[in-house]
Amino acid sequence: MSDSSPLPPVRLTDEAELARAALSTPLLSRAARLARWAGPDTRVDAGGGLVEEQLPAAAEALGLTGDDAAAYASEAWRVAVDTGLVEITDEETGTVAAGEDLALLTGGSPHDVLGIWLGALEAVLADASVPDLDDLVDAMDLENGGGEIDFSQLDWDPEGEAEFLDGVLGNLYLLSVSEDGPGEGPVPLPALAASMIVPGDMGEPSNDMLEQVSDAMMRLDDQFRLLEPVGLVEYQPVDEALMAEADDTDPAAAEPAGVVDDTDVSRYGMVRLTPLGLYGLRARLLEAGFEAPAVGDLADKGADALLDGTAAYGPRAVRAETEQWLSRREPLTAARELLAAARGSDPGAPLRRLRCQEALSLVGRAAEPALCEVLGDAELGGLARVWLTEHGAADVPAPSEAMIFWLTIDTVAAQLAAEGNSEELQALVEGLAAQHDGFFAAAWRVEHPATADVLEAMGRLHPDKRVAKEARKAAFKARSAHGG
Repeated sequence: MSDSSPLPPVRLTDEAELARAALSTPLLSRAARLARWAGPDTRVDAGGGLVEEQLPAAAEALGLTGDDAAAYASEAWRVAVDTGLVEITDEETGTVAAGEDLALLTGGSPHDVLGIWLGALEAVLADASVPDLDDLVDAMDLENGGGEIDFSQLDWDPEGEAEFLDGVLGNLYLLSVSEDGPGEGPVPLPALAASMIVPGDMGEPSNDMLEQVSDAMMRLDDQFRLLEPVGLVEYQPVDEALMAEADDTDPAAAEPAGVVDDTDVSRYGMVRLTPLGLYGLRARLLEAGFEAPAVGDLADKGADALLDGTAAYGPRAVRAETEQWLSRREPLTAARELLAAARGSDPGAPLRRLRCQEALSLVGRAAEPALCEVLGDAELGGLARVWLTEHGAADVPAPSEAMIFWLTIDTVAAQLAAEGNSEELQALVEGLAAQHDGFFAAAWRVEHPATADVLEAMGRLHPDKRVAKEARKAAFKARSAHGG
């Protein structure tokens, strides 16, 4: 994922609701309970973890039982220390006290609570990048260094592992916010693993690549199990029966786990970001230098920022952002601001006018006076006539032929900027050429900055070779006539 271009905007839940969700996550709620449980007799080791003999009492305070109770209590304690809910008052004696941030969980703002939760998330992500403890112990070079980890024996690259997990979470975020993604639905674990390993332009992946996908799935299965208690994801783990089947199969004859039966894909693991997870990953992306907008970012800005800022948004995101912007303004005033911001002859102007037209369709009849005021405007007059006619206004003056052709060029230029060479644009191009006899003979004369580019695009998109050639000739004439 590149940080050079903005990501699609995310719809975030209200901070107060997110803070309530953060407080109810198993890991943060346990960390807070342990912070309140700790007292003068609580002791920690040199790394800040609870001493082993106190883990049973900590687990009991959390109401935890079973073989994993002590491990869960230890994890919650580490989060309490890492997030400032607990402070180590004397490293030599290992004594602790409640941290200043503990009071913020009940007396702070939603933003304060979310800040503490983000600290918990970072602690868990760091843990998720560490290999299984049994492998770690086996890799201790006790003979040649007295406890140092032999990374070459472990076959573990700490930085690479963290980057891999960051990349997976980035792809999961992108899938979640993209208009053609699953939205609030879950993502199959094999697809997520393959997104990091199989090139997008590859046809049939090799067996070796499928085995890599299978290995990545197993790593991610462990990692998402760790990330669920902090509230980042909702996760349906890989079916343990599948793992048992893989263990009982001759490795030489086994089909790689990356080959998934689409009819039963859920057995291979399903993951979705929670609303809290979307908030957390966006915060991490922003800190890493990515442009990760959220719906509502432009609500308090001017109309120019709205029209330019939504240029790369998909249709649903444009509508959601525009509705928030309009909700804070009086309709007629908003319409006038939008029309003023839509003017211009720069390359982005046609798309601004398209976004303006889309916004005005949400304003309704209250915008009519503003549209009537620009009927004589060379850049907005055609748009105004279309809007007024569609909304049933009376006595709308007919456009001149020059205005019709200018508006046509402007519309195609906007569609090119918004969609590229889409099927919808190709259909529009075919329709224009079919409906207007001598279209290209007149179009090349249009005094619009994008005339030559639009005619070239029509030549590219039209399937009829004769018509395409006519469009290219018209583009050449336009360039010659306008000095392009």
